Amino acid sequence: MQLTYAQVQDARRLLGKYLLQSRLIRAESLCGASMQVWLKLESELPTGSFKPRGAIYALHVHHERSEIKEVVAASTGNHGAAVAYAGHLLGVPATIFLPHNPNPVKRAKIAKLGANIIEEGTDISDAFVCASEYAKSSGAYFLNDATDPELLAGPATIACEILEQSPNADCIVVPMGDTALIRGLAFSAKHQKPAIRIIGVQAECAPSYYLSWKAGRPVPTDTCDTIADGLATRTPVEENVRDVRDLVDDVQLVGEEEMLAAIRHLLLQEHVLAEPAGAAAMAALLHNPGLYQDRQIVLIVSGANVSEEVLRAAIC
Repeated sequence: MQLTYAQVQDARRLLGKYLLQSRLIRAESLCGASMQVWLKLESELPTGSFKPRGAIYALHVHHERSEIKEVVAASTGNHGAAVAYAGHLLGVPATIFLPHNPNPVKRAKIAKLGANIIEEGTDISDAFVCASEYAKSSGAYFLNDATDPELLAGPATIACEILEQSPNADCIVVPMGDTALIRGLAFSAKHQKPAIRIIGVQAECAPSYYLSWKAGRPVPTDTCDTIADGLATRTPVEENVRDVRDLVDDVQLVGEEEMLAAIRHLLLQEHVLAEPAGAAAMAALLHNPGLYQDRQIVLIVSGANVSEEVLRAAIC
């Protein structure tokens, strides 16, 4: 991992110009004698997810080094919206590659921000190949959230906020898609509080990084067909697998129905809207509460861009 804590502090200074700190609230329905639970509402940031943290910081740093005429991203939605938002803030046109039939809420946000949208392939891996080829042929900058060396400093700032808002927190539960969120957050959290426990959560239908974490090497999957499009990765990056192995204490899998139940719990019990990936940390706790006993737990609610179809399935 190339990230340094000096970069994290630099990201905090820069992002303070553009973003408010996200709220940390008590999950009253889950707090009791055996555990205390907080929700870190990254879902309340612009574009409805944590992703603007990394996109703004990375695009700013690269644009300062060498003027960028166009930025390109491949995404299932949230990263694309964040890159479009960052491009809008910094005056850089954005082209976003999405798989066919993307989350309509996320696609609409990208379109509203004025980005050029191209739909290619059946999943994020297909869209990634097309975006990479487009960037090479056009000279655009490809902002890849799975591998960009600057982007990690953005999500790393979440840990700084958590440990200021709740200094006694000793366990953070984090959704895992392309792993930028958990790698940046875990690095920052363990730099400040080495004993803190970091637990990742993947979807059972998209378990590539879970399998890789267990095996100690990249284990791709043939498909990643999950309602949690924010977790839908199937081609792990070797360096990212090493980072997850080094930084993450445990990885849990959650099923589709468990994420729907977590969306329902967050909405009805805590009045918090979450998409499936954003509810994955809650799903892990509800599925296996014994794992979290006697701890001060923070659940990352990473996004709120849930489609109407999924929301109806969750609450009906």
